[in-house]
Amino acid sequence: MRTRRPKAALKRWIGQTFLWAAGWKMSGERPPVDRYVIIAAPHTSNWDMPFMLAMAFVYDIPVRWMGKHTLFSPPFGPFFERLGGIPIVRDRPGGVVGQMVEHFKNNESLVLMVPAEGTRSRVEYWKSGFYHIARAASVPVVLSYLDFGKRVGGIGPSMELTGDVSADMDKIRAFYAGIQGLRPENVGVIRLREEDVEAVLEHDALDPTEIERLASNL
Repeated sequence: MRTRRPKAALKRWIGQTFLWAAGWKMSGERPPVDRYVIIAAPHTSNWDMPFMLAMAFVYDIPVRWMGKHTLFSPPFGPFFERLGGIPIVRDRPGGVVGQMVEHFKNNESLVLMVPAEGTRSRVEYWKSGFYHIARAASVPVVLSYLDFGKRVGGIGPSMELTGDVSADMDKIRAFYAGIQGLRPENVGVIRLREEDVEAVLEHDALDPTEIERLASNL
């Protein structure tokens, strides 16, 4: 059961004031679950973060984010942790996915925000970490968005991933179609590298060299 956090009212006021001053509106409802991965897209500029945080304040969602463990060293480590950071040791056995699965297992409430594009620049593939973390932790993926063209943002549908990567990504592509980032030229292709591997296997193009090349990029 959710409990109201002490500073929620102040944060909600800050978020509402920021969005009002920017001329933005919100759409969608807070998810009815306490553990999920939330995609933040499209990610095209440094302005995405303050808008996303403002909306998280209004929804009263204590979002968490992943950062390299060295970021959390003294003297600034406690500050970044209070901002929601989770230190990740990339070369630890199990990798990023394994560490986040443990965090989900050990927390009754955890909302992990992931910028699926991984960068503000245009990319040909999304990072697939959000997909593997959600599947391994058995938590849903929630789609959130910022549409700078319409000055509206918020929370979309919640998805239980099936393991059929292409089918799941088709639903995600359909949701984000037409949503405009602040810098439209930086909006990347909504696609995972795993879909290329699926395509190779489905069409019996079983060239071992090609499969190895694709797999090495995952």
